[in-house]
This record gives sequence, structure tokens and C-alpha cells, in this order.
Amino acid sequence: MQICKVLGFFVLAFAGLAGAAQADGERAGEFDYYVLALSWSPNWCALEGDARNSPQCENGSGHGWILHGLWPQYEQGWPSYCPTTHRNPTRGDTAEMADIMGTSGLAWHQWNKHGRCTGLSSDDYYALSREAYGEVTRPSVFRRLDDTVRLPARVVEEAFLKENPALEPDMLTVTCRGDHIQEVRICLTPDMEPRICGEDVIRDCPAERALFEVLR
Repeated sequence: MQICKVLGFFVLAFAGLAGAAQADGERAGEFDYYVLALSWSPNWCALEGDARNSPQCENGSGHGWILHGLWPQYEQGWPSYCPTTHRNPTRGDTAEMADIMGTSGLAWHQWNKHGRCTGLSSDDYYALSREAYGEVTRPSVFRRLDDTVRLPARVVEEAFLKENPALEPDMLTVTCRGDHIQEVRICLTPDMEPRICGEDVIRDCPAERALFEVLR
């Protein structure tokens, strides 16, 4: 009898872990706020894009702060790959987003993983993403760099705060990957107003000498 109890305990514990690991497929349209993620394209190219031979990384492409995505968030955690009754975007739809997202492939991935969870159609999700991207002033100083530099991550945050007076420090965060600046993430209400980020988002990169690549 004791063995049966022990086995039963492990079966239940394993089932609980399996359930906890399954974080996809939440109900579309049920979330608390958005994270607007802006990626510095030359840094992504140095870290990943060059190895993929991404057209985003070609010399002369001129991509700076691109729209990585507009992500629905919970106060803790986030939904992903939600079921939706809306149709998927066409190739033409995703291609139209490449001007601010770098590639149509990224536009598709963002819809598939995040856009479905907004409860919006793909057309409306892309329109809202473009609107959010357009509302943020991206500091031009980074486009004027003549060479790759090392700088404190907080300098990037300060530049965005200076150019966007409606933002406060806890409404955005700067992330790093490896020894590079990775992204600026800005928290927005469902109505596209700036708001305080959740605790799992507001984790600033502490790097004092993070690499910042020059435009291609």
C-alpha cells in the first residue's frame, strides 16, 4: 500500500510538471498589456543574422531600430500561439511589414506566436504594431555613429527617455545578449498608452561596456 502511495505521488507530480511546462495556447484577447520590442538591427546581424545570410543584414540596408514585435503580456508571464478564428496573413501582408521589421519572415513569426493572442485579425495586428512603432521617437544619435562603440546600456535607455518625454524609467527596459545591446522594450496599455512594466519585464541590462554596432 505504501509503494502505491509513493507511485501515485510521483505520477501526480509528473503530471503537474507537464502541465506547467505547457504554456502555449491561452485564450486569445485575454492579457493585461503590451510590450513593444525594438531591436537594433546591426547588433542582431552580428549575433545571428549574418550566419543566416539574412537580407536584413546586407550592406546598404540601413536598418536601425526595427520592430521585433508587439507582444501581449500578463502582469506575470505572457500568452503565446493562441488559437484564433482569424485567417493567417498572406505573403503580401507579411512582405508589407518588412520595411519596419526587416524581413517578412519575422512578420509571420510575430503573428504566429504573439499576434494570435491579441484577439485581433492579422491585418489589425499589423496595423496596431505599425502605429505603436510610429509613436516612439527612435533617437537619431545611434544612426550617426561612424564606428562600433562600447557603451553602458543605461545610455541607450537615457536616449529613449530624452526623446520620449511621456516615458518614465520603469516603462521601458534595455536588454543585452552576449556582449551586445539587444533590444529596447517599452510597455504599453491595450490603448497604446505608456505604462509601468511588469516585474518580469523590467530587468535592465547592467553592462557598462556593451557593444553597439554601426549601421550597415
